[in-house]
Amino acid sequence: MFVYSLKMYNNLVEKCFNTCVQSFRRKSLEKDEERCVSKCCEKFLKHSARTSLRFAELNQQSMQGMGGAPPQ
Repeated sequence: MFVYSLKMYNNLVEKCFNTCVQSFRRKSLEKDEERCVSKCCEKFLKHSARTSLRFAELNQQSMQGMGGAPPQ
C-alpha cells in the first residue's frame, strides 16, 4: 500500500509541476502557478478517489456475480 501511495504522490507532483510551473525566475511559485498547482492537485485527488470507488463497486459486483466465492 505504501508503494502505491508513493507512486501516486510522485505522479501528482510530476504532472502538476510540468503543467503549472512555467518559469524559474524566483525561489517561490508565482500566484498563478500556485493556483494552478492547487487546482491540479485537487482534480488529481478527486479523480483518484472516484477511480478507487468505481474499482470497489466493480469488484463487489464481480464477487456477487460469482456467488460471493473468492476468485481462484
